[in-house]
Amino acid sequence: MTAPAVELTDVLDRLHVVALPMRVRFRGITTREVALIEGPAGWGEFGAFVEYGPPEAAHWLAAGVAAAYRPAPPVRRARIPINATVPAVAAWQVPDVLARFPGARTAKVKVAEPGQTLADDVARVNAVRAAVPTVRVDANGGWSVDEAVTAARALTADGPLEYVEQPCATVPELAEVRRRVDVPVAADESIRKADDPLYVVRSRAADIAVLKVAPLGGVAAMLDIAAQIDTPVVVSSALDSAVGIGAGLIAAGCLPELRHACGLGTGGLFVEDVAEPVVPVDGYLPAAAITPDPARIAALAAPPQRRQWWIERVRTCWPAMS
Repeated sequence: MTAPAVELTDVLDRLHVVALPMRVRFRGITTREVALIEGPAGWGEFGAFVEYGPPEAAHWLAAGVAAAYRPAPPVRRARIPINATVPAVAAWQVPDVLARFPGARTAKVKVAEPGQTLADDVARVNAVRAAVPTVRVDANGGWSVDEAVTAARALTADGPLEYVEQPCATVPELAEVRRRVDVPVAADESIRKADDPLYVVRSRAADIAVLKVAPLGGVAAMLDIAAQIDTPVVVSSALDSAVGIGAGLIAAGCLPELRHACGLGTGGLFVEDVAEPVVPVDGYLPAAAITPDPARIAALAAPPQRRQWWIERVRTCWPAMS
């Protein structure tokens, strides 16, 4: 993890903290706070989830600083296919969610939500499957191995899955699930939250690598990891604002090969964002950076005490970037 040689005081002078209201609860929250950095090379985003400690959050800060102070690399493709993202809503709510992703032919469905049942997951997945041809699910490590095997069978009883993302929490569990099910296994947390993000690949524990710019330290850092992975890559968002989504789109645009739709359409989960929403065209978004609207930043500004909280968080995480 390396960040540009800049001064902490300069970054703090350029910091804007916003609170984005969400349409539905996602990852247990209904408001997403992020800190934006207005730098000489563009805009960066620091949005590590509030429960993350400095060692992990520092990667997200490094990504934001890099985007603000380093020019973006040139892209290989002008547009990126995206998947619809369906939170753990009731099956009857699925059509309203999918309507926010016009043209998407792939959908990622959240499953294994605490307090819900496998029957809820099956109903949600089948409701999505009725409208979208390609369906993948994301358990966020919420199952045991046996639960994952049972779920994979139940969720494919009425149709195929493109893959199941992070069915279990640990790499050995992922490897065991991969041996016991016919559904491809994707790794997310086992890459972005690991001290060694390549361990899951060396362990043959995943068929697909889900990579996120912010948790991996920025576009350049993510591309470096992707270059060392011999499995297909899916670039996804970490519930980013429009600024972070732009960084993900650039990263996806830089990959030598892109076989799967990317999870970069999550802007539709926000009621308001820091830039005018870019509506997908035929399921694609342009591979370009996003410049936020100053009026939107002002309207969405977090309360003073929350801004101060993020300032102190930047100070705390700053030493861990080196």
